[in-house]
Amino acid sequence: MHHLDHLLHAYGYPVITLMLALECAGIVVPGETLMLAAALLASHGHMNIWLVIAAASAGAIIGNIGGYTIGRTLGHQVIGKHGHRIGLTPNRMALGRYLFACHGGKMVFFGRFGTFLRSFCPVLAGANDMRWRPFLGWTVIGAIAWPTVHCLTVFLLGNAATRLSGPASIAFGISAMLSIVTVLWLAKRSESRMMEAALRWQHQPRG
Repeated sequence: MHHLDHLLHAYGYPVITLMLALECAGIVVPGETLMLAAALLASHGHMNIWLVIAAASAGAIIGNIGGYTIGRTLGHQVIGKHGHRIGLTPNRMALGRYLFACHGGKMVFFGRFGTFLRSFCPVLAGANDMRWRPFLGWTVIGAIAWPTVHCLTVFLLGNAATRLSGPASIAFGISAMLSIVTVLWLAKRSESRMMEAALRWQHQPRG
């Protein structure tokens, strides 16, 4: 945390934008932690909370667009070459495109609030050919909602937020793991039915 405070004092709001952009493009950096540190500084009057939120939102939007572009340009090539190693058959890729076409907005928006999904959902959206306009719209909405909720929570709670962050992170991690296991179990149960729907959708004419 000391190093993050030093970054914020030395470079201010631009470093928040940069770190969030890198994190949301799929690069592992402590972007969210830096954002929350800035919100804590704002609660003590050392930064402006609205500028913190604006800088974080700008970084999230830039990073998401970068991740989407990477997925759109390189995703097919990488998946086509190596996807079979992790079970990504052509039919499962068709299923992925179907899910992003029908439910991509929800995935992009709610993916903002999960650390793993936040970094990789834009890449997956691009690789699965999610349409650009819906992606951009939900990206902007999510990229504003996510830092607003998190930063204002830390700003209002102040130092109490740091004391609660440990137990809260553990509780969220357990909840996230249970949610992922549940989703995977349900997806496995309905994979055949969803695959049939995806293949029908794939062969439908589109205007």
